Amino acid sequence: MKASELAIRPMRAADVARVLEIASGLPTAPHWNEQTYLAALEPSSTPRRIAIVAAELTNDEPVGFAVSNLLAPQAELETVAVAAEAQGQGIGRVLLERLFAELRQAGAVEVFLESRTSNLSALGLYRRLGFRETGNRSGYYTDPIEDAVVMSLTIG
Repeated sequence: MKASELAIRPMRAADVARVLEIASGLPTAPHWNEQTYLAALEPSSTPRRIAIVAAELTNDEPVGFAVSNLLAPQAELETVAVAAEAQGQGIGRVLLERLFAELRQAGAVEVFLESRTSNLSALGLYRRLGFRETGNRSGYYTDPIEDAVVMSLTIG
């Protein structure tokens, strides 16, 4: 599947079951519960969140998603995930580029994230997008316990 075969659109409540399925199939993805994703769709949530999906044009089924919180002028990339069978095709990059455009429109000038030190593919993508390492959080992740790499990117 190519990025040109996808629509990037806001996440909807009807997408949450598929989003949960995608996340559960990826050991490095946060395993949020349904209520957490539904809360991310709430326009009045604090902090405000922007949640998008990459959905197949043929059936509108999500194959990837991204969620960021926004406390302008800063934003935090909370999660980005692409279904295992759709990885390696540029979908993560397209999702993040669209997310950054939406964050800029909403007043963000800098995006932060944490990533598992073992998640080399994600770290590579973040570096290709221009993120730079700004720190390390020892023992940040559980199940398994692992350090986090802290990164930031100026988008505005």
